Amino acid sequence: MYNQSYEQCIQACLECMEACYVCYDACFGEEDLKMMADCIRMDRECADICAFAAKSMQSNSPFVKQICGLCANICEACGNECKMHDHDHCQKCAEACFKCAEECRKMAS
Repeated sequence: MYNQSYEQCIQACLECMEACYVCYDACFGEEDLKMMADCIRMDRECADICAFAAKSMQSNSPFVKQICGLCANICEACGNECKMHDHDHCQKCAEACFKCAEECRKMAS
């Protein structure tokens, strides 16, 4: 069983992963795909690291601090990209990313 102190961070990672998937999919429906390219790329990368971070915490990996540190950096980058776009899905994604970055930084320290 995993460490209960990871619970909030795992939840934030899973919520961020879901928000990134929603944003990723919705971005493909936007008119200017070229403008959304960086957002789409960051959504995918962020969702992947969030899933990996959650798995690492659930399995008590000895690398949780390093993985969560990297996750925090990627989430922050994704949040910064998403907040530049006015779309509702991007704004919601940015919010989830910043929350996840905050929780992951706690784990990394």
